[in-house]
Amino acid sequence: MSEATKAKFHGMSDPGIDTKGESASARPSGPAFAAATAPSYIDTLFWGPDGLRPGWGFAFYGIAFLMLQQFAVQLAWIRDLGDSGLWSRLLEEIGNVVAAIIPAVILARVERRSWSAYGLPLKQAFGGLFWSGMLWGFVAISLLVSAIYAGRGFAPGHVILHGVRLLRFAAFWAAYFVFVGLFEDFWLRGYSQFTLTRAIGFWPAAVILSCAFGLMHLRNKGEHWTGALIAALIGLFFCLTLRRTGSLWFAVGFHAAWDWGETFFYSVPDSGMVSPGHLLSSSLHGPAWLTGGSVGPEGSLLCFAVITLVWAAFERIYPGASQTSSSSRTSPSQ
Repeated sequence: MSEATKAKFHGMSDPGIDTKGESASARPSGPAFAAATAPSYIDTLFWGPDGLRPGWGFAFYGIAFLMLQQFAVQLAWIRDLGDSGLWSRLLEEIGNVVAAIIPAVILARVERRSWSAYGLPLKQAFGGLFWSGMLWGFVAISLLVSAIYAGRGFAPGHVILHGVRLLRFAAFWAAYFVFVGLFEDFWLRGYSQFTLTRAIGFWPAAVILSCAFGLMHLRNKGEHWTGALIAALIGLFFCLTLRRTGSLWFAVGFHAAWDWGETFFYSVPDSGMVSPGHLLSSSLHGPAWLTGGSVGPEGSLLCFAVITLVWAAFERIYPGASQTSSSSRTSPSQ
């Protein structure tokens, strides 16, 4: 090895000599530089690569909702408005909607996300998707009741509301169930679905939240496991509509029309609950597998067939992105 080569080799191996003629001590040392740029433990605990970690977001949302919802219930029932308490029930549902939305608004600011990311874009409020969902929901419950009627399990009776009272109760229950749809669909399929999707994926999150939706129904008097299972299946269908449309407005419309059709128009139990101010003196009679028993039509085994049919029709009319792109590739150019 030549002297020049030896000198060059020793110069490169000397930690105090920079190959460009600068002293290595003029540059920041490795450990000090790393300490200056490493995130703190608190930052890594609460924040991930895409913002607030899903677990913390979901926990904050759940706790804040429960606190606000308890306050809303107490406020709604401070004074019983009317003999039947219907106005207090409406105020309670409005309070539930507010309790579900406020924590999501706060978290949207914290996470720097658009409100539309949570499934209720304001530009689509009560627009085409909502009314399309209303039509689908009313047709679906009508198919179910018609099937029970064909099996001689439903007797419509006669109209018991007339004139102004008919219009008042029709409007009341329409407004009431819109708030029910807004509350339940946003609470379980809005921020919650978005955040759990970040953690475990869309469909695993949908299954968990839909099971929770079904279990919620067991609190109702007259409800049983068949109705809860069907409610979970309907919840999964609502997740499909969210997946395909990117919005909850279809689900809100479907939910409202389905419940309105059961409670007011066909005047049958809705998830085990019979409410005053319904249109008909209808009745259900026959085996529980046909009529749903105390649950009402949602507990009928025929409901599985109706929801399956609705699911298949929705799949066909609102195809997924992969199906859409495939059909566009195979369609001839114009």
